[in-house]
Amino acid sequence: MAVLVSVLAAAMAVVSPMTGAADPEVFVGGQFRAAGGGAHQAVTFDAKAIPSGSRVTVVESPGAGATRVELRLDGVQPNRTFGAHVHTQPCGSTPDASGPHYQNVKDPQQPSTDPAYANPLNEVWLDFTTDARGDAHSSTTVAWRFRPGEARSVVIHDHATDTTPGHAGTAGARLACVNVPFS
Repeated sequence: MAVLVSVLAAAMAVVSPMTGAADPEVFVGGQFRAAGGGAHQAVTFDAKAIPSGSRVTVVESPGAGATRVELRLDGVQPNRTFGAHVHTQPCGSTPDASGPHYQNVKDPQQPSTDPAYANPLNEVWLDFTTDARGDAHSSTTVAWRFRPGEARSVVIHDHATDTTPGHAGTAGARLACVNVPFS
């Protein structure tokens, strides 16, 4: 079934009415592996929260002036709330390798904690709560498209995203990361 879903998702495309050009979906799926053990599609930095072997799927569906991003996880820590955001750099052997959050309008002050920039309209926030099996699904649509080459991964954080001034956009430690070639 997972192979069929992968083939169907890879074959689907969204047609932009502005240009008539196809904007293909980006589909990434894989299993988390321990960081530092070579190049992996998905890495975990906290094996209790995001165990090696747990699964992740990310789908980007670009459209005319908008982008939908979906995140699905299977087999992570059950009954827990996590934060998740699109980041600017690919995953690496350390949690900080993925860089800051991708922002449609970049905050000149980094790290960004100003709610004028660190908010779900200017960033991609995919916070989720797992069920008793450790499965979860999250999605969001933003009214903009990624700049080419500037959005490279999805990072899973320790807790839900804070929205208070001075802490906006923060979600605790980086627990895991998945490389995504956003378009």
